[in-house]
Amino acid sequence: MQKTNKRMAKTFRVTGTGKLMRRKAGQAHFNARENGNTTKNKRRDLVVGRTSRRIKEVINI
Repeated sequence: MQKTNKRMAKTFRVTGTGKLMRRKAGQAHFNARENGNTTKNKRRDLVVGRTSRRIKEVINI
């Protein structure tokens, strides 16, 4: 059995239906100059695409 890749395990989250979610990039700083809609959209998580089977293997799900 393969060890869990800790960076991948912290990056991705599995939903109840088995989909993988991740945060959008670029949320850490320089957010004060963004307009309100951009700031609001940055709060949303993204659903990961077709590579999810490989990612699930790496994070041992």
